[in-house]
Amino acid sequence: MGFSITEPEAGSDTASAITTAKRFGDEYVINGNKVFITNGTIANFLLVYCLTHPEETSRSKRHSILLVETDRPGYKADRIHGKMGIRASDTANVYFNDVRVPKENLVGVEGNGFIQLMGFFDHSRAWVAANGVGLAQGAMEQAINYVKKRKQFGRTIASFQITQFKLAEIATLIETARSLTHKACWNIDRGNLDTQLSAMAKWWACNVAVKVVDEALQLHGGYGYIDDYSIERFYRAAKVLEIYEGTKEVDKMAIGRRLLRVNE
Repeated sequence: MGFSITEPEAGSDTASAITTAKRFGDEYVINGNKVFITNGTIANFLLVYCLTHPEETSRSKRHSILLVETDRPGYKADRIHGKMGIRASDTANVYFNDVRVPKENLVGVEGNGFIQLMGFFDHSRAWVAANGVGLAQGAMEQAINYVKKRKQFGRTIASFQITQFKLAEIATLIETARSLTHKACWNIDRGNLDTQLSAMAKWWACNVAVKVVDEALQLHGGYGYIDDYSIERFYRAAKVLEIYEGTKEVDKMAIGRRLLRVNE
């Protein structure tokens, strides 16, 4: 499956999505274009975030979520090639041309899609945070293995104080990210959806992942820049963590707005 949210002109601003789902009797007819959709070419079905109430003045009450089977007439998906990283993940541009689904395919309440989507992000940002922690941990382990073997100036580079300091710093960063992610997930497991905490975990863990992988590659020297070592793949994979499921800027907005208790 997948979740079809992002559009060419509606990325971080999900309330501006214009893919429409118009109700005709017992059916919805969907038209529009989505981009960067995970599993778009291989999924059996997608959840699709659609504009169902364009006349509604409140931006949070204009959208709904529909389940769409991908074998329905009018559905088309083109795989995106040339990604910097996460190349094993299917990412697609998706097109809906008069795709008809029964009214029973409505997920939740009509007009409540934005609220449902924000609840989804409260969950998904926590698992992206976990992704960041795991990626950073793996990068550190690769760096440790490398510096123990690599020799310069007659001894392993692990014996140099600067190497030990770097590893001490990145290990501490990883532990702070892990603890914050655990706290966010612990709350979710207990039904306490905390938007601020999930955003904190996602922003910090992904920030840590980018920093740690950069240092881990640096410890590999020139070998880190070629694919003889997988650290270069980790480096390419890290950046997207600060982009999907809400950019790092959007994460900070979510945190700041709740600290200041403002909606916009």
